[in-house]
Amino acid sequence: MSEFDQVPFDSAVFADNPEPRCACLLLLDTSSSMFGQPIQQLNEGLVAFKDELMADALAAKRVEVAALGFGPVRIHAGFATADQFTAPALQANGDTPMGSAILQAIEMIRQRKEIYRTNGISYYRPWIFMITDGGPTDSWQQAAAAIRQGEAQKNFVFHAVGIEGANFDVLGQIAIRKPLKLKETRFRDLFSWLSTSLGSVSRSQPGEAITLTNPVAPDGWASIE
Repeated sequence: MSEFDQVPFDSAVFADNPEPRCACLLLLDTSSSMFGQPIQQLNEGLVAFKDELMADALAAKRVEVAALGFGPVRIHAGFATADQFTAPALQANGDTPMGSAILQAIEMIRQRKEIYRTNGISYYRPWIFMITDGGPTDSWQQAAAAIRQGEAQKNFVFHAVGIEGANFDVLGQIAIRKPLKLKETRFRDLFSWLSTSLGSVSRSQPGEAITLTNPVAPDGWASIE
């Protein structure tokens, strides 16, 4: 089993559920600045995220979720379908080693796709979905270059969401898509959108272009900083 997986997936598991997989790695800021209401609402949002995935019968079979925190960098949940995913109870502490966390996230995605290929499972382009309230306290240039390379090669899709206090200037240099700013602390709305979006992806054909609900619409959960 890979050092990046906490839930063992062998051929028997894929035999029981041979559906195509849509991997989503949640890259979550757990640094000390998230202490209090932000980390509490993030935890509540994760629980709601699992519940919404479970309510979508097809997404529950196809969407695999993993959670990687940074502050320090730590795997809180290995890749698992919604029925096996347990929303972690995150605690806030430490710095914001965003650069090394992004590199580990990319490696986790690479290894997950290799497991799919080994077991003959088709898959959608994975998502890396990062949420942060700050800026990196470590070197991030290598991570930014790795994101650009991975996006260019269609290895994954990287999204960055900042909450109050996030360094949007640096986030804009790391991500190729414009970083989104969470309105107030609407984590539940964010994760509802994420669940719906992943559900839409999981109902499409791998490689098919789909249209997602615009999160920066007037009634959306995000804005452009």
